[in-house]
Amino acid sequence: MAKNIYQPNRVAIVGTGNVGATFAYALLLNGLAAEIVLIDVNKSKAEGEAMDLNHGVPLAHPTRIWSGEYADCAGAAVTVITAGAAQKPGETRLDLVQRNIRIFKQIVPEIVRHNPEGIILVATNPVDILTYATWKISGLPKERVIGSGTILDTARFRYMLSEHFDVDARSVHAYIIGEHGDSEVPVWSLANIAGMRLPIFCEENGMDCQDDALDQIFRKTRDAAYEIIERKGATYYAVGNGLLRIVEAILRDQSTVMSISNYIENYYGVNDVYLSLPAIVDLGGTERVLRLRLNDKEIEGFQHSAKVMREIIEQIEF
Repeated sequence: MAKNIYQPNRVAIVGTGNVGATFAYALLLNGLAAEIVLIDVNKSKAEGEAMDLNHGVPLAHPTRIWSGEYADCAGAAVTVITAGAAQKPGETRLDLVQRNIRIFKQIVPEIVRHNPEGIILVATNPVDILTYATWKISGLPKERVIGSGTILDTARFRYMLSEHFDVDARSVHAYIIGEHGDSEVPVWSLANIAGMRLPIFCEENGMDCQDDALDQIFRKTRDAAYEIIERKGATYYAVGNGLLRIVEAILRDQSTVMSISNYIENYYGVNDVYLSLPAIVDLGGTERVLRLRLNDKEIEGFQHSAKVMREIIEQIEF
């Protein structure tokens, strides 16, 4: 009997450093993709990662994994870019921008040439600037160019809150919006546990919601990357999981709400930047960016994030 002709779920990963390799490993363990292609300027590194992953296939899920070229992006539902210069100790994400823009001017046209219908997911820092650059360079619709944004910051935020309130992190609902970086904004006004905003939850359950305690939680969230980089040189496990979650929402058409970097239009006066806000993610990429009812302090913080991004964007030649 002849086999049915179909297109398996292919995910292309450009960049096989710590983040790219960790994401590929997470994909294999999850069984989400039928095909994983690894692309890197260092072909030997990509080949080695593919070999290592393939040796785990018998212990995980049937998956075709190989080291390929940009032509192998053809047919990929999602191409995830993790390539770029690494963040050094003491260096902010924004310091990376000029180095990584040069790299993206080489990568993005090749991806689009071979896969003009796919989605591009950017993870390289500074992610909001590089996602904007990818959109500009690619010419793709904004819905199909997204960044990992604050999905990681939001996960860190939920974890820190869960530790403070002694509940499962999955039971904490809260968002970090704006830049994935120093100007990010905690949305305290909408954070909740068991459907109760934090002040009510604390009042009803005898918990500490003092401003200094909450401020400390946010500072630990915002500065987590610097703390980790100082200790181990890089962060990759949690962001690898974040990328997996975004790709899962796309491949399975889940319409999941998550805080990712999207093109922003007419949002509390903010326009023409990529920043993170909760958005519905499905097979087409971003289905819709959700509007939040923010308080005045949060609006001001989001607008400041946008100002920081615009100042950098205006210095870049696309």
